[in-house]
Amino acid sequence: MKTIIITGANGSLGSVTVKKFLDNNYRVIAVARSGSELGFAAEHKHFELHQLDLADENAVSLFIKEAISIYGSIQGALFLAGGFAMGNLANTSISDLRKMFILNFETAYHIARALFDHMLENGYGRLVFIGAKSALQPETAKGTIAYSLSKSLLFNLADILNAAAKDKDKNVTASVVVPSIIDTVPNRQAMPGADHSTWVKPEQIADILEFICSEKGLTIREPVYKVYNNA
Repeated sequence: MKTIIITGANGSLGSVTVKKFLDNNYRVIAVARSGSELGFAAEHKHFELHQLDLADENAVSLFIKEAISIYGSIQGALFLAGGFAMGNLANTSISDLRKMFILNFETAYHIARALFDHMLENGYGRLVFIGAKSALQPETAKGTIAYSLSKSLLFNLADILNAAAKDKDKNVTASVVVPSIIDTVPNRQAMPGADHSTWVKPEQIADILEFICSEKGLTIREPVYKVYNNA
């Protein structure tokens, strides 16, 4: 049984992903501020929920060390925690940048840093980041400067980690899954007139996340998954 850490586990994508992984016989260590959307998993013997400040490097390091000591090894981590903000260059301050940097990059970096050497030692591991379409297409990022810049760092981090793992000939990969608009209740409320059929459903993203961590994805290297549907 593989042990997977899922951050942002109580969100629209996170809760669906937790269910997908439990249904496919993974042990899930969930990180979220609450478990309000995770009642279905509360009594599952392979599920545990932790409240953790992902921006606190020391707290994250201790959390990972404890998880490794309990389970022996961690095979994967899905970084679903993050945040979004609108803002063009004129109204995006340095403090706005720092907030997005913390929410979208530091929260992933701290866990990735704590896990990477552990995965190299074990010869296997999957780190999966959630990117942003606007980080790959700068012409669409004019109204989301801080968000897009913070997400762009995840692509760079994944490249660095993949190069390091390749140098050591280890089956450790850092993937970036890049959704377009995710079909969630908040997004529908924010864009009621949009064609929701062109969006990506959380369940479809969860399927891809599970594929990456499964034996089916064993030979994939340095991947970026563009999950755009028709949006």
